[in-house]
Amino acid sequence: MEVLQRTANRGSVSTGYNIDNSVKLEDGNNEWFYRASPTAGNRRTFTFSFWIKRTRLGNPTASGTMYVAGQGQHGRMYFTSDYFGFRFDDGHDTRDITTKHRDPAAWLHVVVAVDTNQSSSSNRVKIYFNGVQTTTIDHDGGSYPDIQDQASGWFTTNYLTLGTAPFGGSYNVGDGDYDISCYLAEFCAVDGQQLAPTDFGEFDSDSGIWKPIDVSGINFGSEGYYLDFADASDLGDDESGNGNDFTENNIAAADQATDTPTNNFCIGNALINFAPGGQTLVRGGTKFSNPSGQNWQTITGTFGLTSGKWYWEFESDGTGAFVGISDVQDSIIPQNTGGYFLGYGDDNSSTTKSLGMYSANGVIYNDSGSATGNSYGSGNRVGVALDMDNRKIYFAVGDTWVNSGDPANGTNGATWNTSWSDTVFPAGSCAQNNSIFFVYGGFSSLSNISNVDANGYGGFYYTPPSGYYALCTKNLAEYG
Repeated sequence: MEVLQRTANRGSVSTGYNIDNSVKLEDGNNEWFYRASPTAGNRRTFTFSFWIKRTRLGNPTASGTMYVAGQGQHGRMYFTSDYFGFRFDDGHDTRDITTKHRDPAAWLHVVVAVDTNQSSSSNRVKIYFNGVQTTTIDHDGGSYPDIQDQASGWFTTNYLTLGTAPFGGSYNVGDGDYDISCYLAEFCAVDGQQLAPTDFGEFDSDSGIWKPIDVSGINFGSEGYYLDFADASDLGDDESGNGNDFTENNIAAADQATDTPTNNFCIGNALINFAPGGQTLVRGGTKFSNPSGQNWQTITGTFGLTSGKWYWEFESDGTGAFVGISDVQDSIIPQNTGGYFLGYGDDNSSTTKSLGMYSANGVIYNDSGSATGNSYGSGNRVGVALDMDNRKIYFAVGDTWVNSGDPANGTNGATWNTSWSDTVFPAGSCAQNNSIFFVYGGFSSLSNISNVDANGYGGFYYTPPSGYYALCTKNLAEYG
């Protein structure tokens, strides 16, 4: 199991400053921002701050590139093998070599604060994660930076790219090996100041979680910028007042998301290990695909549920898919070579603690293949209403609840075995050459998702039933 920092941001509990939007970036899709001809700023003193929720992990041989200044290997921020790295210039990298940043269930805040005028080399570059400075770093190129008052590769007139590697050398724009897949929020660049993380966030007094604060009052300097991704028609708009806008490349209004550091949504869990492999989780962790020649494989969501009433949707591009829930024990066990699908046995046991509805016929399978419910055919979008308080689950097709179910009144829902643990995860299974599109409400690549829950959260094809809520942390804090 992944060991997570106590300060990991899974969505602030306390009221206060809210971030309404983020942007989804996808590797291999040429989704990135750029500034072709920036003006030079202060190359010796500056600060970067951003919030990120990664949806593609690992990649030991290449870099998930956050931000690059110039062609080739000038200033660069990146994730390699899930470690964070910062390139000062062509000859100097600083990398965090202790903490792997691989929690797809949480937002991570990163601050890189530079001032080469400092007499102590350890104060010239400071890196913070969720408000805490990291000291376990590795320097490539000697002491970093090794010369006082040394100029960096940042805030030059070089071409800037956000979300991919730059033009030139082996770091070609659009090369999927060097793109990053993530949600990105509140990207700030401050020209001329080495700021502290407390200029961008604070620890919540109740939960101890690191959370964002309003940054609109910061003096960003003449070449600084603040991207809040709030304008869907102009996601590269600079809100610092400087007009240092970025241009979108293959980024559309549909790439704006409501999954943010202050309201974190469930997505597919990129930490699931598949055997024999080849499965993909893309589109902001909402599309799961199983390739040709592979056995059934199952993906679980990032939220474990113990109480409350919850709603999400899914759509399959074929007839070989299940959607439903999985017990926590099955959710954390890597999938095996035999594969398994929800509601049926795998190759390690006769039963699996899961429940799923089959897309080919609408039959609901529970634990070991026992079937309930009504057949309805394939090719429809399916709504899922999960009542954890009464241990019932309901499925809707064409805005009609299967088996005459009524989640609002609590009647005719499918149930699961009492031997399960108290925690279940949203889940889906795919046969070979099939994909599942999940709609949790924070982002979706599907159309017609204008419906929201009673709190105004989410984006769904159907209207969530009364008393059921989207899987986001604001709802979890109130109803979970």
